[in-house]
Amino acid sequence: MKLTLPPLSLYIHIPWCVQKCPYCDFNSHAQKGIIPETEYIQHLLLDLEQDLVRYRQAIGDRKIHSIFIGGGTPSLFSAQGISHLLAEIRKRIDFEPNIEITLEANPGTAEAERFIGYAQGGVNRISMGIQSFEPEKLLKLGRIHDSQEAKQAVRFAQNSASFGLRSFNVDLMHGLPNQSVDQALNDLRQAIALAPPHLSWYQLTIEPNTMFYYRQPTLPDDDELWDIFEQGHQLLSQAGYVQYETSAYAKQGFQCQHNLNYWRFGDYLAIGCGAHGKISYTTGEIYRFSKTKHPKGYMRGEYLYQQEQIALADRPFEFFMNRFRLLEPTPKAEFETYTGLNMAEVATTMQWALDKNYLVETAETWQITQQGKLFLNELLEGFLT
Repeated sequence: MKLTLPPLSLYIHIPWCVQKCPYCDFNSHAQKGIIPETEYIQHLLLDLEQDLVRYRQAIGDRKIHSIFIGGGTPSLFSAQGISHLLAEIRKRIDFEPNIEITLEANPGTAEAERFIGYAQGGVNRISMGIQSFEPEKLLKLGRIHDSQEAKQAVRFAQNSASFGLRSFNVDLMHGLPNQSVDQALNDLRQAIALAPPHLSWYQLTIEPNTMFYYRQPTLPDDDELWDIFEQGHQLLSQAGYVQYETSAYAKQGFQCQHNLNYWRFGDYLAIGCGAHGKISYTTGEIYRFSKTKHPKGYMRGEYLYQQEQIALADRPFEFFMNRFRLLEPTPKAEFETYTGLNMAEVATTMQWALDKNYLVETAETWQITQQGKLFLNELLEGFLT
């Protein structure tokens, strides 16, 4: 069994933030004292070097397609530190000519003032976690910026274009505690008015092991959530945004290339505390791996935490769980070349999904329908049996 190797991206996790938000289930740690920036960057590079040796045969001659620096709050690191990190990574593995490099940033004034420095250091896309413009909602979410700082951060991003910043994203949440339909849509209108090339608009969900899980707030009911989504989707469409993924909208040509590679079942190296990666071999093996979550263990040099092969029986679910987040057609050929399986393996499930109007197909593609989006969990469960 031979696999065609997909594009190869790189995820970098920086785990520190000023304070832990009550809804956040990411691997993040509230800042206590001075962040060990220089030391952590050294460990990131050592972690990468180990992966480049461990996965040498899988990587082959692939270059890095995209980089995403997430967290935590990566913008707590200095522009000089990020610039040094990217320069050192480039010495160890080649980048594709038009590589997209994204850095997640807190829209507070101090971090936003570094945007030009990040752009000069190689970052060409900023993702800002604004979440809401309403003071009461920001307080409830544990955010440390206000709406004016958020808008000022967007202006910093726009002014950084001449220094190499090609795009920026605004993260906005809806379905917030005690949020009315009008409040949610007002947030969205303010975000649209800032004209970001990319807008991630997603519903708050209560995740285990978060403050909201243990002290559950009152959230909008299902009817209100549907009204928010339906009317919000209309606002975004009228403003020229195209929904290309479950929670992502972009102006033409500004889709996040890193996330597209995730959802297209691409490969990605992963370095940093708790980072998750995926790597494929031409010989047919596909592995998922993760790194040590806690900074103390990670900075003792204990980088790799877990690695396991994706079994053949699990590959249909793994492939479509990613692919059907995207609204674009799924090439049938990619199912075979990226999983090593024959289409006959999923023929029965596909026919069931077509009969339920969860999918439509052509000779070359499958594509999820509006019905399929509404019943996505049921659709994906079909690939588990």
